[in-house]
Amino acid sequence: MAKKSAGKSSVKTRKGKARKTLVGKLLIGKTLIGKPLKLKPWTNAQIAEAFRRFRAANPEPKGELKHINPFTLLVAVVLSAQATDAGVNKATPALFALADTPEKMVALGEERVRDLIKTIGLFRTKAKNVVELSRRLVAEHEGQVPRSREALVELPGVGRKTANVVLNMAFGEPTIAVDTHIFRVGNRTGLAPGKDPFEVEQKLEQAVPSSYKLHAHHWLILHGRYTCVARKPLCEKCIISDLCQWPGKTVL
Repeated sequence: MAKKSAGKSSVKTRKGKARKTLVGKLLIGKTLIGKPLKLKPWTNAQIAEAFRRFRAANPEPKGELKHINPFTLLVAVVLSAQATDAGVNKATPALFALADTPEKMVALGEERVRDLIKTIGLFRTKAKNVVELSRRLVAEHEGQVPRSREALVELPGVGRKTANVVLNMAFGEPTIAVDTHIFRVGNRTGLAPGKDPFEVEQKLEQAVPSSYKLHAHHWLILHGRYTCVARKPLCEKCIISDLCQWPGKTVL
């Protein structure tokens, strides 16, 4: 009986070690789950230098979701949840050609919207949300996209990240929407480590100099999408590699 018990204990130990190894790999490489890495904090001077470089490389960064107006932007961002911008951009031109206002979207109806966006993940739920949020915009906001986070997050399918994107891109508000790319960059580099998107957002709000805050959202998304990628970051082409605190970087 004692041997059997010891065997079970050994199995648990091995499982525990394997789990720690897996979490470590995920934190450093793929999806950044669990507790943030304990990295050396960036100084204010380092943060300012990073964003100076981002601006020098790309003075006017743009979002990649195709849209016509604040309403179509809102719809596109709702559709982009758990989907790629490229995938959304393939479906929305036909949708927006028929419905570029809340009134037209309501008239189009859920079934037709569903058919037009069926190539996007979770299209049934998203079609329902798009039509309902359009109805709410007509009924409660005179057909206009509200310019407040509080009002936006009350709409179906709209969370804090979506609201921040709309406020930033449609209305020029210096908001920072933390998606998977920014969450990864913030944790991996040590720029803004946090256990969840909200904590990363709050740290970025505090850390990013006001003169860079309007475009910070796009610089960090683009950096995470094309350079600090999930599986194998391209440290050799990273313009902030010397500032980055990630122990696994390939350029020192």
